Amino acid sequence: QVQVVESGGGLVQPGGSLRLSCAASGNIISIYGMGWYRQAPGKEREFVANIGSGGRTRYADSLKGRFTVSRDNGKNTVYLQMNSLEPEDTAVYYCNADIGTNYVLNTYWGQGTQVTVSS
Repeated sequence: QVQVVESGGGLVQPGGSLRLSCAASGNIISIYGMGWYRQAPGKEREFVANIGSGGRTRYADSLKGRFTVSRDNGKNTVYLQMNSLEPEDTAVYYCNADIGTNYVLNTYWGQGTQVTVSS
């Protein structure tokens, strides 16, 4: 069984920063891509960023320069550093990971962590 758990969300003022973490645990053989999505109220879930096992990153065009994704393979953890936050960044942030277990590759999602940007 595999679990993916996000943490680090909260309330922050405009212009502030937050760092989200997402840790995978369980019967893991290998972790490939890990990434972040977000869903604002009344909107569809959208891609934020991802990072491959070798460190190659990809970002949503609108977020380049403010958000940074990184990972610690030894800890099976992916991070999302968010700077210069804006009210429009308010959303539930979800982590996902492509994980191989017993020769089966699946995408696992976390339960989400709320980020609220407000004064």
